[in-house]
Amino acid sequence: MTVPPPAPARKKAAKAAAKDAVAGEAKRVDKSPAQKALEKLGLKRDIDLALHLPLRYEDETRITRLVDAREGGTVQIEATVTASEVTFRPRRQLLVTVDDGSDTCVLRFFNFYPSQQKALAVGARIRARGEIRGGFMGWTMMHPHTRAAGGELPTALTPVYPTVAGLPQPYLRKAVLGGLARADLVDTLPADISSQIGLKPLWNLRQALSFLHHPTPDVSLAQLEDHSHPAWQRLKAEELLAQQLSQLQSRRERAHLRAPVLRADGAGSLHERLLASLPFQLTAAQRRVGEEIAHDLADAVPMHRLLQGDVGSGKTVVAALAATLCIDAGWQCALMAPTEILADQHFRKLVGWLEPLGVRVAWLTGSQKKKERAEMLGLIERGEAGLVVGTHAVIQEQVQFRNLALAIIDEQHRFGVAQRLALRSKTNGDEVEPHLLMMTATPIPRTLAMSYYADLDVSTIDELPPGRSPIVTKVVSEQRRDEVIERIRGQLAAGRQVYWVCPLIEESEALDLTNATATHSELSEALPGVMVGLLHSRMPTAEKKAVMALFTSGQMGVLVSTTVIEVGVDVPNASLMVIEHAERFGLSQLHQLRGRVGRGAAASACVLLYSTGDAPRLGETARARLKAMAETSDGFEIARRDLDIRGPGEFLGARQSGAALLRFADLATDTHLLAWAREAAPLMLDRYPELAAKHVARWLGGKTDYLKA
Repeated sequence: MTVPPPAPARKKAAKAAAKDAVAGEAKRVDKSPAQKALEKLGLKRDIDLALHLPLRYEDETRITRLVDAREGGTVQIEATVTASEVTFRPRRQLLVTVDDGSDTCVLRFFNFYPSQQKALAVGARIRARGEIRGGFMGWTMMHPHTRAAGGELPTALTPVYPTVAGLPQPYLRKAVLGGLARADLVDTLPADISSQIGLKPLWNLRQALSFLHHPTPDVSLAQLEDHSHPAWQRLKAEELLAQQLSQLQSRRERAHLRAPVLRADGAGSLHERLLASLPFQLTAAQRRVGEEIAHDLADAVPMHRLLQGDVGSGKTVVAALAATLCIDAGWQCALMAPTEILADQHFRKLVGWLEPLGVRVAWLTGSQKKKERAEMLGLIERGEAGLVVGTHAVIQEQVQFRNLALAIIDEQHRFGVAQRLALRSKTNGDEVEPHLLMMTATPIPRTLAMSYYADLDVSTIDELPPGRSPIVTKVVSEQRRDEVIERIRGQLAAGRQVYWVCPLIEESEALDLTNATATHSELSEALPGVMVGLLHSRMPTAEKKAVMALFTSGQMGVLVSTTVIEVGVDVPNASLMVIEHAERFGLSQLHQLRGRVGRGAAASACVLLYSTGDAPRLGETARARLKAMAETSDGFEIARRDLDIRGPGEFLGARQSGAALLRFADLATDTHLLAWAREAAPLMLDRYPELAAKHVARWLGGKTDYLKA
């Protein structure tokens, strides 16, 4: 008699068989290019198609007589072809003359197919839609959309959808129409909740979507374009509610997880000894956020906190104090930074503060030699290293912690979701989850904190340590480059040091920018007797470290660098930052770079060198960025302006792993809907959990994981 395998083995075998069957089926089904293009747009479910809304609309509901047409207007005419010929002057083109009985018009095509030429033969009755222009030869249309005349005129505007290569509008319109008909659009928003918290009566979901795909010609185009139409309001309210529900679910699920309880043991604790040994006093803001973090760590529920503070506000020492609470309790702490320069900066500070107190700090990066790496891995696995500092190397598979209880991620927006989840999964066992502290020097504007970061507790360091000098920011044309170099000579003569940042390290045909290597040569020649260093991401690690050591020690007067020095570099003697081609940088990045100076008592300045190239003046966006930099050094105000200029993408970074969770709502204009969604989410989750789950699945699909990291 054959003995059946144990239940777990049977389940495993069944899963494997099912997976093979699905894979086999997938191989047998060949998808058409159009189906592949749909998937490329993320249109896999019927609801995805239903929510794929038009970019714009074309009005094919009316015929305009040529005699009534207006110059520059977009019109649809119905006329008979009276002449059709291919000419070769000044280039090959198809010229088609049509007559609608009130006037004539020439249709001009530079690109055309034989089938198109056949359809536009003399005598054909056609409809043509396009922009109409007048001139010496009468009315003309360039490349109008044409079709055979006849049949009823449509009663709704024709949608034009976002698409990709290989996905023509007719196919996409048919696919969207089918998805709209098949999708489950039963309302998930209970009437009592929307009325209880004051949301105005809105169209239901099916009404809203049907209208936005095929609006009637009498609709206000302004309302469609600025998304203020009631149909748009309904979609934005639902989308924001789905996001708030997802965030709230994540927060509540985390409340059921268990984490180690980490608290100081009293007067002789590592935490108190570090406080006593620091060569400076904490600011009131540092003490406040330190207490908030300590309160979270003393709880058995995993902390999920974002620590935000402007450049130079002292986040590292707050992280160090949190680490001491973890190490004091007999657990390990890990700190991960996005670049080796930033990780090295943290490592040096933390070693200086903690090793005299008996804490072993391990160092992990991808560039380590095999022997050193093996030694560090052993210290971590045995638990001898209380604190581990490094780059992405910290989350590699071979890194085994003995008992990780606190994960600190600096510049969290630089990391992807998978990377943050990997660090959180490094606990030795399934019973506990590590506490998570994320840090950012890019302050989060209030509307983003209410939406994309609603699942986090946020601590803010809103004051700078004493002794920091204000930074004067000047916006200067590159035509005054010689004056800037003269300013550098003055700073060097006063015993100060200078940064010069360039956006590229090699020439680019697309962007005619002076590269770091050329600038290094130029400054070396212009400043004889001064050590001018060069730093960029392609240099070997040992060479980078040597350059930074020379600059940090004061032996090097000028450091020419790419943006590898954007965060983490702390040289108090540096008092001048020159940013070349500043118009190419984002506002947040400019603010980070400026923060590399003003870290000591000396008066500091930041010069934003801009180039207009062949253009007569800067673009509006670049002008707005440089204006903001010149007007304020407040990181929170910079963040607010950055949100206004570029939207939320820069702040979110990899939190969404590149997938924007808000497609329709605009945080700048829809704050009333966001406030409504924040109130509605807990009510709906408590009273209608099944509807809440259905609502989130409809709007977010598999994207909810992006919000949990």
